[in-house]
Amino acid sequence: MQRAKYVLSEVMVGLWRNVTMTIAMIITMAVSLAMLGASGLMYLQVNSMKDFYYDQIEVAIFLDQDVTDEQRSAIDGTLKGDPLVAEVIYESKETAHEKFKTMYADAPDLVNAVKPGQLPESFRVRLKDPEQFQQINEKYQNVEGVETIVDQQRLLDKIFNILGSVQNMALLAASIMAIAALLLVGNTIQVAAYSKRREVAVMKLVGASNWFIQAPFVLEAVVAGMIGSIIAFIGLVLGKWFLLDGSLRDLTELLTPLSWGDVLLMLPLMAGAGGLISAITAWVTLRFYLRV
Repeated sequence: MQRAKYVLSEVMVGLWRNVTMTIAMIITMAVSLAMLGASGLMYLQVNSMKDFYYDQIEVAIFLDQDVTDEQRSAIDGTLKGDPLVAEVIYESKETAHEKFKTMYADAPDLVNAVKPGQLPESFRVRLKDPEQFQQINEKYQNVEGVETIVDQQRLLDKIFNILGSVQNMALLAASIMAIAALLLVGNTIQVAAYSKRREVAVMKLVGASNWFIQAPFVLEAVVAGMIGSIIAFIGLVLGKWFLLDGSLRDLTELLTPLSWGDVLLMLPLMAGAGGLISAITAWVTLRFYLRV
């Protein structure tokens, strides 16, 4: 019990003794962990978006302008009997024009330039497995009455590739900040150990174990890491509250909702990463220092 009280008191004294370096360590750790948490949320968000949008993917089979009723009926019957197809919706020229006017309502000049009947009729096909587009494309591209086949997945893949690059950039930035935090933790522990070098020497002379000597310094780093993780978590909460659910809400309509459960999931992740990394860095630093 007395040893535990001694260790805890030494932790508080150590944090206050090097208060400026402690604050710098906490801030650096908080920024690093916040970026780690943000990249984790982005990873979950991209996966959620993939599941949602890939489930909504359609293959558009556009028909020739001079397609006959027989050709249209044949294509419709073949699609509805195809085992790869989950749903088929016919879209006439009139329907296509109405959707076009709705989609580009903010560009009246463009809408006026496109006359009814100019847009091709099509079949909107939802596949049971979106990955099977190539089989559908090979099967129907040369069918009489078919002009072209467009797969939405190609566009979505490009978007998700961009999002994946943003994920990697955020993770790279978090890694760079983590390295800076590790160096700062190591430097802070060295300074703290140097300022208490006489006490450490006396403790070693009286037979104190390395664990007992190292414990206060390691706990200092862990406490700083935990405080940094709490600050980082608060930053994520404020980001969701004021940005995603606030001022940027209209700009994120294409995103699937980010749940509070995902945000809360980042707290143990960041706390564990901050505490573990700080503890290991402090322990390794002291191992080298105590050998001197």
